Amino acid sequence: MGSASLMRAALYDGYGPPEVLYEGRVPAPTAGPGQLLVRVHAVSVNGGELLLRSGGLRWVAGRSFPKRVGMDFTGEVAETGPGATGYRVGDRVWGLLPRMGFGSAAEYVAVPTRQVSLAPEGIDLVEAAALPVGTTSITALRDKARLRSGERVLVRGASGGVGNTTVQIAKAMGGRVTGLASARNLDLVRELGAEEAFDYAATPLADLGRFDVIVDSAGSDLPALRRLLAPGGRMIGLSFDSAAMVGYVLASYVFGSRRVRFFSGQPRHALFADLTRYVEEGALRPVVDTVHPLSDVAAAHRALEAGGVRGKHIVRVV
Repeated sequence: MGSASLMRAALYDGYGPPEVLYEGRVPAPTAGPGQLLVRVHAVSVNGGELLLRSGGLRWVAGRSFPKRVGMDFTGEVAETGPGATGYRVGDRVWGLLPRMGFGSAAEYVAVPTRQVSLAPEGIDLVEAAALPVGTTSITALRDKARLRSGERVLVRGASGGVGNTTVQIAKAMGGRVTGLASARNLDLVRELGAEEAFDYAATPLADLGRFDVIVDSAGSDLPALRRLLAPGGRMIGLSFDSAAMVGYVLASYVFGSRRVRFFSGQPRHALFADLTRYVEEGALRPVVDTVHPLSDVAAAHRALEAGGVRGKHIVRVV
C-alpha cells in the first residue's frame, strides 16, 4: 500500500463515554523491517481499552488526539517487510500489538513478526478474534500458578472474555474447575469444562471450599478470595479495582504462604503458537457474545461496560 493511502479505523478525539468513538480515516501503514502488514478481519474489545478511552489512564496516555483502540487482531498477511521471514502473503495470522499499543481496530496494522503466529486452521477469523486473550489464561495457569493436574481451580468471572478461556485451558491442563458467573451463564460455564458453576450473586464465597489456584478477573474483594486458598495455594489477579488492592497483593508476598500474584502479559510468537495448538487439539473454542461492525464500535464498548458478558464482544473490520 502506498504511504498516501487512507484506511478506516476506530478513533476518538477526547476522553469520555463510548459515544466518543467513531469510524474515521487515517494513513495506512506499510510493513517496516521485520514487520508484517496484516489486513485485519476482526478485533476483540478488552477492559484496558475502556479504561483508556474513559480517561482513567490519561496520566500515561496524554492529551494528543485522535487516539485509537484495538489491541489484538486476526487477519491475513498483506505484505512482508524487509527481513520478515516465516510468513507469506495470504497467511492467516493472529496476534497482539506491542506493549501499550492500540490501533488494531483498523483495516491494516503493521506489527513485528514476534507479535504474531499462524492462526488455527478450520476456524473463522472473526470468531477467532475471541481467543487471543487465551494467552493470558495460559500465562496465568501454566507460568504463574504452575497448575498441576488434579488441583482445584476457581475461576471468577468464568463466562467473561478471559474467564471462559481460563476455564477451558484449566480443564485441558487437568484442573478440577469451579466457575463463578451470573445465573444465566452457568450452563455455558459447565459446557466449557467446569465441574461446578455457581451464581456469584447468590453464593457465599465461604461455601465454596478450598482451592489450590484461584484466577480472578474482577479485581475486588481479594482478601475474601484469598481465604479460600488451601495452604500453598496461588491466586492470580488479572485486574484490580483500586490501588489498595495492589498494596494487598504486595503484602501477600510478605505475610503467609497463600500468595496473590498479578501480571501484565505481553504475549509473543511462542505463546500464540501454544494457543493455536490448544485450538487445533479441540481443547479451546471461541465464545462470542456479539459481533459489531467497525462503524458501530461505540456499541461494542457500551455492551462490555454494561456487564453480564457471555464470551467476547468482537468488532468486525472486513
